[in-house]
Amino acid sequence: MTALLGGIVALVLGLIGIIVWWGDFLEILRGSVPLILLLGGALAAYLGFEELKDKRTADSFEDTSTDLKQEVETLKEEIKELKKDDEQPQEAQEDKSE
Repeated sequence: MTALLGGIVALVLGLIGIIVWWGDFLEILRGSVPLILLLGGALAAYLGFEELKDKRTADSFEDTSTDLKQEVETLKEEIKELKKDDEQPQEAQEDKSE
């Protein structure tokens, strides 16, 4: 409730201030527009540059991901072969113990 009351008071005082100091308000506004444009343009250029970097990184990641998939498949095959080799000596030991 106090935030609502404080907001309404600030709104009324701000409106009165703009009306009383209209010329000063326009002067500050005229001075701040170039600064806002300068900072906004710098931010947009920075974000565009970061987007280009991200696209390059994503493209190189896709190339490496196919290599990794191939490596994973070869490792899976090696594991299967090792499991087969490991099972054969166990079967031979079971035959000897019987």
